[in-house]
Amino acid sequence: MFGYVTVCEPELKVKDLKKYRAYYCGLCRTLKEDYGFMGQMTLTYDMTFAVILLSSLYETSPWGYTEQDIFVNGMWLCESSLAPHQMLSLLQSLEQGAGRERLIHWGPRTLDLDIVLAFDEDGTMISICDESLTVPHPYFWDRTFVLEPLQELLPTFTYKGMTIGERLTQLSLS
Repeated sequence: MFGYVTVCEPELKVKDLKKYRAYYCGLCRTLKEDYGFMGQMTLTYDMTFAVILLSSLYETSPWGYTEQDIFVNGMWLCESSLAPHQMLSLLQSLEQGAGRERLIHWGPRTLDLDIVLAFDEDGTMISICDESLTVPHPYFWDRTFVLEPLQELLPTFTYKGMTIGERLTQLSLS
């Protein structure tokens, strides 16, 4: 509906994917007059980053600071040789390239990219909690605007003994 992501990198072959970490990255922006940008970005990187899948984009009400326009949210599945902190730096550089300014906590943004989940080369979920990075994202399991696009890309995901579908149902009832 909103376009596609073009990746300027040699195509990764399925047999090579075991060399890479998998990152599920949340995308968000509030400048709705130009949100097609999220689906039409061209990413050029040196064999370190490939967007494999892009979810649908969802229009949602603001969360946290609510005095702003609607958000547009989605999710990328990325394969990368980057370690989690390196991936965070890459995502922050993409945000800066899109003109991101951090003026209000949970406020309007041209682009917000978060590592929601990460898996190592063997498919084991990565868990990190330090001063610069927390993975899984600390609020992902409580936000339908994160879980809905994540469910498109990872429909069988289970966390804390509950499937993603069960969690979405639980959140819709509360």
